[in-house]
Amino acid sequence: MRQIRPILTATAVLSLALFGCSPGGDDAGGGDPATGAADGPNPLRDAYFGDLHVHTRFSFDAYLFQTRTNPDDAYRFAKGEAIVHPSGHQLQLQSGALDFQAVTDHGMYLGVMPEMDNPESALYDTALGADLREPAPVGGFARAIQGLRSGEFAELPAEAVDHATRTAWQAIIDAAEAHNDPGNFTTFIGYEYTTSSDDRGNLHRNVIFRGSDVPPKPFATTDSRNPEDLWRWLDGLRDEGIEGLAIPHNSNGSNGHMFKLETVGGEPLDAAYADLRMRNEPLVEMTQVKGTSETHPLLSPNDEWAEFEIFPYRIATTLYSEPKGSYVREAYVNGLVMQETQGFNPFRFGMIGATDTHNSGGTPEEDNFHGKVGVGDGTGQGRGSVPLDEPTEDGEKYAQNSFQYWGGSGLAGVWAEENTRDSIYDAFRRKETFATSGPRMRVRFFGGYHYTDDLTSDPEMIAAAYDGGVPMGGDLVADEGRSPRFLVWAARDADSAPLQRLQMVKGWVEDGEPRESVVDIACADGGIPSGDPLRCPDNGASVDLSDCSYSRDVGAAELSALWTDPDFDAAKHAVYYVRVLENPTCRWSTWDAIRAGVEPNPDMPSTIQERAWSSPIWYVPGG
Repeated sequence: MRQIRPILTATAVLSLALFGCSPGGDDAGGGDPATGAADGPNPLRDAYFGDLHVHTRFSFDAYLFQTRTNPDDAYRFAKGEAIVHPSGHQLQLQSGALDFQAVTDHGMYLGVMPEMDNPESALYDTALGADLREPAPVGGFARAIQGLRSGEFAELPAEAVDHATRTAWQAIIDAAEAHNDPGNFTTFIGYEYTTSSDDRGNLHRNVIFRGSDVPPKPFATTDSRNPEDLWRWLDGLRDEGIEGLAIPHNSNGSNGHMFKLETVGGEPLDAAYADLRMRNEPLVEMTQVKGTSETHPLLSPNDEWAEFEIFPYRIATTLYSEPKGSYVREAYVNGLVMQETQGFNPFRFGMIGATDTHNSGGTPEEDNFHGKVGVGDGTGQGRGSVPLDEPTEDGEKYAQNSFQYWGGSGLAGVWAEENTRDSIYDAFRRKETFATSGPRMRVRFFGGYHYTDDLTSDPEMIAAAYDGGVPMGGDLVADEGRSPRFLVWAARDADSAPLQRLQMVKGWVEDGEPRESVVDIACADGGIPSGDPLRCPDNGASVDLSDCSYSRDVGAAELSALWTDPDFDAAKHAVYYVRVLENPTCRWSTWDAIRAGVEPNPDMPSTIQERAWSSPIWYVPGG
C-alpha cells in the first residue's frame, strides 16, 4: 500500500492539519504523530490514489493487442508487482503500489476473444474466429472493428457468447474479491460500457459497483447503445440493493456528443434527464492515455495551459473530433446556463483521472511509459518517438499513427476516511475527488463564509475548513450576500518535480452567455501574481533535454492560498475548481529518444507540465 501521509518538515504542523491529524494524533484516532499514520479511520480524511480503468485479456481489443494477462495479474501489478507486457518486457510501477483499482474490461463481447482461441469452444470454429486468429491484415483489431460494424459478432452462437461473458465476468469478480484487503488495498468490481454515436463519437463509460453485490452479467452495448438506458439499468439495480455508478471517459473524442445539449434521441434536456444522469454519473474521467478533456484552445483561447495533451480524433479513427460539446470545462459552464434559465444542471461532475491501459497495468510515470495497446505501441518505434530502422516508402522517418498524441496519464485521487470500498465509494459519491496527469500530488479545496485570515496557519485548519464550509464536490449555498473564501492547498509528489503555481478556474453566466476565467492564486519561490489576468512570474524552471534533468532548486513542496473572488456576484451561479501545475519535466516521448540514443521527434512536445485538478465547488445563489 502507498497511503499518502505527511512528512514532517518546517511546516509539519500545517501538514498534519491538512491530513486531519493534530500534532498529538488524537483527531486521527491515535497513531504516530511523526508519520501521521492513524490507528483507525481518519475523520478528516487522507488522500488515496488509484486507477478505475484497466483492461485485461478479457477485453476483445486487448486480446487482439496480444495481452494475455488476466485480472489477477492486474491487481498484482497495482499492488506493486511486475507483470509481463505483451511485447515481452517487464511492466512495473516505479512510484509504488496504488491504493485502489478496478478491472474494467469491455462488457461488449466480454471474454469472447480468448474463447475464439479455445478449440473446445463453439466460437473457435466460426469464420470470424478463424479470421481473427490470422495476423493483420486478415485478422487483428481492424478486422474485429469490421466484424462489429457488419454484424458478424451478433451472428456468433449466442449460447457460446453468453457462456464466455459469464465466465469472464465471474473471473473478474473472483479476482476483485481475492485481492480486496480493507485498510491496505481496495478493489472495485466493474466493467466498461462501450458505445458511440452514429458518427463514431465516443460515449464510453466505466461502471463501478460499491461492493460484492453485482449483477449476473454486465449491461452492454449489445443490450442498448443509448447511455440513458444504462442509467435506467443502474436505477433498477439500485432498487434491488445493488449500488453502482457510471464514469464517462474520453469526452474529447466524442465529436461533441458527450455533453451535447440534447438527449441521444435529439430531445431537449429537462430536469428528469439531469436527475437521471447525476444520480448515476457523478464523476467524469477527465484525463487518461487518449488525451485530456479539461478544455481545448478553441474553447479557452485565453488559457495559456489549455493545449495540454490534446487528442484530436474520435476514438479508434483519424476523424477530427469537434471540441464543442466534448470538454469538461465547457460542460460545467453550459450547466450553469441551464441552471439559471431552466432550473436544472446535468453536468455537475466531480473529476478523476485513469490510465485506460490495455496491458493489465498502467504506468502513468513519463519515464516509465509503456503505451496503451500492447504490441501496437509497446516500443518507441511503434509510438513514433524513435525513428524507424528504415524510412517508409513515402520517406517517413517515424511511424505515422495516432500514438504520438498519447498522454502518460493519469490517476484518480480521493479524500476518504480509510482505504475501504465503502469509504472510497462514498468519496466518489460526494465528489471529494481529484484528477492528476500521473504524479501523486495532492490537492485540497474548500469554500466557506467565515474562514479567518489565519486559517492557513491554524493547526486545526482542515477541521475548521470542514466545519465552516464545504469541500470539493460540494454546493456552497448563498449566505446573506457574503462573499465566500476559498481555501486551497497542494503538495508535490516527492518522486516528481516541485510545484510551480496554483490556479483558480471559474465559470459563470453573463447576460445569458457562458464565461470563464483562469487566475493564478499562489506562486512558488515567493512570486506574487500580477497583471490581468493574474499570473505568476516566471520562476526560471528548466529542463535539460540531453538527460531530462530538471531544476530542483526552484519550485515548492507545498503551495496554499486563502482566496476571495474579486468579481463575486451573490446573485449568479458560479463554478470554481483548482488546477495545480508542476515545473516542466520531460515528456515520455523525450525519455524514449534518450533511451534509444537519438534526438527527440521534433513533431512531438519535448516537455510537459504535469498537473492536478480538483473537483469543483458550485456556488448556489439564495432563493
